[in-house]
Amino acid sequence: MNIQARHLSPLILGLDISDINRAMELSRQVREYVDVVKVGLELFSAEGPEAVRKLREEGFEVFLDLKMNDIPNTVSRALRVLAELHPLMISIHTIGGKEMLDASLDTLRSWEARNSSRRPMLVGVTVLTSLDDFSLKEIGIRDSAEEEVSRLANMACRSSLDGLVVSPLEVSRVRREVGDEMTLITPGVRPAGSLSGDQKRTATPEEAISWGADFLVVGRPITEARNPHKAARDIFFEVKNTRSG
Repeated sequence: MNIQARHLSPLILGLDISDINRAMELSRQVREYVDVVKVGLELFSAEGPEAVRKLREEGFEVFLDLKMNDIPNTVSRALRVLAELHPLMISIHTIGGKEMLDASLDTLRSWEARNSSRRPMLVGVTVLTSLDDFSLKEIGIRDSAEEEVSRLANMACRSSLDGLVVSPLEVSRVRREVGDEMTLITPGVRPAGSLSGDQKRTATPEEAISWGADFLVVGRPITEARNPHKAARDIFFEVKNTRSG
């Protein structure tokens, strides 16, 4: 795992909401078990860079999950701006191609050298957890989700990205293929008995960790729970017990 992330809790809180005050309240409730919070499109669209700044001021690391995908020059310019917010991680879509991945990492490395400051980890999104084999065929991808994830993950590995976002159903295969140094972040994690919602490739926290995930992104099972603190605690200890077992 990347050295920046090695000492952090494996539980990332997905703040898929638009209200920064609610996001701050939820983050504070689970602080005991969460070091990293995810700021995605909804919160960033509503609050902009200020969401990242406020959460960092509260002592949280931020996974800025914007899943960027554009021509290499456009993504590189955006990354130069976003790096100034000092998130722990920034996500880009691997389907943007190797040239985009290479240019993105070069941009962050150059930013780090100029600023003498820790650069954000660059993590590549493979196949969204809302897609299954049928969904991929509808958009013209003939491979299965597992095969497509594997192909994209290996391309990202050749570009020396710091991490990958993969569903729990592919994390075991990806871990075997990319080795232990690549940080694997797993969304689509649902405690036993939870509804999967719009996500199709899901697993429990215990399964995701035992299959090779480093971080679990958990949103609604915590943010919509009657007691978010208890929900985060239960998942945290499920992960801890799985790792120690």
